[in-house]
Amino acid sequence: MDFSLSCPIPLNEYDKVLLAHGGGGKLSNQLIDKMFFSQLGNEYLSAAHDGAVIEAGNRRLAFSTDSYIVQPIFFPGGNIGELAVNGTVNDLSCCGAEPQFLSLALIIEEGFPMDDLWKIVLSIRESCEKAGVKIVTGDTKVVEKGKGDKIFINTSGIGLVREGVNISPAHAQEGDVIIVNGRIAEHGIAVMSSRQGLQFETTITSDTAPLNSLVSAVLDATPEVHVMRDPTRGGLASALNEIASASKTGMIIEEEHIPVSEEVKAACEILGFDPLYIANEGKILFFVPEKEAIKVLNTLHALPYGKEAAVIGRVVADHPGIVRLKTSIGTTRIVDMISGEQLPRIC
Repeated sequence: MDFSLSCPIPLNEYDKVLLAHGGGGKLSNQLIDKMFFSQLGNEYLSAAHDGAVIEAGNRRLAFSTDSYIVQPIFFPGGNIGELAVNGTVNDLSCCGAEPQFLSLALIIEEGFPMDDLWKIVLSIRESCEKAGVKIVTGDTKVVEKGKGDKIFINTSGIGLVREGVNISPAHAQEGDVIIVNGRIAEHGIAVMSSRQGLQFETTITSDTAPLNSLVSAVLDATPEVHVMRDPTRGGLASALNEIASASKTGMIIEEEHIPVSEEVKAACEILGFDPLYIANEGKILFFVPEKEAIKVLNTLHALPYGKEAAVIGRVVADHPGIVRLKTSIGTTRIVDMISGEQLPRIC
C-alpha cells in the first residue's frame, strides 16, 4: 500500500493540527471530511450522525463513541465522569435508540490524586444508574507525569433503535419546527467560569444530564421526529449548520424565542461570547412536523429536563444550507459555523 500520497489538509494552508481542529466548527469539519471521511468513509460513517445505526439480525443497533478532555475536570454541576456517561447516552438517544451498554476507557496521568479518581468513579456509577445503562467493558492506561493532562475518558455505547423510528440529520424537511428542550450555553459558561475563577452574582451550573428518558417520552408521543441532535461542541449554531448542510435545507431561528438565562447572557457579554456557539451537555434539538409540535412541547414541559422547552425556528426551502437568525430588533443575519471554538477543552 502506498502511504506516500500528500495529505490534503495543507491545501487549506494548515500543515499542523490546531486546537481549533477539535472545536466542532469549520476546521473540525474540514479535518473530518478531508482526512477521515475521504479515506474511511462508508454508508454508516458518512451519514455524520451522532452514532451509527447498524443492522443486527432483525434489530437495529445504534453505536457511538466519544472522548472527554474537559478542563477543569470538576466544574459547577458536574465532572468529567458524569459528562462521559451522559454524552454517550445522549448521542445514542439522538439516534432514536434506548441506550443499553457502555464501555469505559481512562488515560490517567501519573501522580493523579486517588481521591479525585474515586470521586470520578462514583460519579460514573451514579450517572449510569440514573440513565439505566451498564459499563460492560473498559480499559485503563497510565502515562508518565507531564505526558498527559490529569485524566482523559472515552466512552462508547450501544443501544436498541425503536421500531418505526428513522432519525438522521439528512431528514430535516421544509416546514419542520425546531424545538430545544431548555436554556442553552450553561455548560460552556459553567466550565469557563470555573477555569478562570470568575464569580457571578449567582452560580451558573452545567446542564449535563442523561436525556434518554426525555427522548423516550417524545418518541412515545410521536414517532414523527425527523432529526434529533445534541448541540455540544460548537453549540446551537454549529449543530443547526450541520443539519442544514446534511439535509440541503435552510433554517430560520428567532432570537427572542431561544431560551438563555439572564446570568448566561450577562456572562457572555462580559466575556465577549455568543451563546449560540457555546457547548451544551443537556440539550437536544428536535425537528418535527408542525402538526406534531404542540404534542412534543406538551410532553417536554411535563418532564424535569424539558420544562423550558421552546420552538426556536423552522426549516425553510429558501437559502439551502444556510441558517439565518431573526434578531430581537427585526433584522436578520446569517448564523455561520464558527471556524474553531470559543471555548476549547469544554467537553
